[in-house]
Amino acid sequence: MLITFNFQNTSYQADLSQPIDISIPLKEGTDTVNCFYAPLMETSPVIAGDFIGSTQQGGLVNFLNIRLNPHGNGTHTECAGHITKEVYTINQSLRNYHFIAKLVSVYPTKLENGDRVILKTQMEALLREGEAEALIIRTLPNHEDKLTRHYSGTNPPYIDYQAMEYIVSCGVQHLLVDLPSVDREEDGGKLLAHKAFWQLPDNVRKNATITELLFVNNIIKDDFYLLNIQISSLEIDASPSKPVIYKIKSKI
Repeated sequence: MLITFNFQNTSYQADLSQPIDISIPLKEGTDTVNCFYAPLMETSPVIAGDFIGSTQQGGLVNFLNIRLNPHGNGTHTECAGHITKEVYTINQSLRNYHFIAKLVSVYPTKLENGDRVILKTQMEALLREGEAEALIIRTLPNHEDKLTRHYSGTNPPYIDYQAMEYIVSCGVQHLLVDLPSVDREEDGGKLLAHKAFWQLPDNVRKNATITELLFVNNIIKDDFYLLNIQISSLEIDASPSKPVIYKIKSKI
């Protein structure tokens, strides 16, 4: 299925039958990504009298409860309500679902204290003002163990707040990263990158989102894509999500 769409007065074409999924699947067990000491995802059948919601346990249908933490168990998309006292929900914040996105790859810079950080100078070399509504950051090296990595207590890479300010100044409304957080794992509650992205406390960007814990396979080239962010309609700050990108086939 080919679609034609316009961006900045130019027409583009994409093939919706060729999606590229950049999410990490949610699954039970320890062989899956996890961070911030979140409990692992679990499912359990509904049991009511003689009814059991598991075909493996003799039931007629699978009818499962799910326990998960969106921020800790896999790919998720969050809104400003993640860090504000005022309630903002992802279902109300994300009202459009297709965007022009730029995929960039970057080696975080290793600081003297051992932290690996994406700096403003690196973003300045990769992103220009107004060229994309969404930015997808793939950190290097990019090993497949990102699909199952347990990040808790490992001080993963993060984004410097000045780099984040630059990203916002370029007009990026939706930021997607393969990191567990845009901020340092333990930063004393500063949350400087989150605050810079949502422009808190002065001006809340209510419709801007951050998606974390992606995996962008190495075979996918840095380029511009049509991005579709899929979420559940949850009235909380974040939802498990499925970002999908499509190659832009041609300019018309």
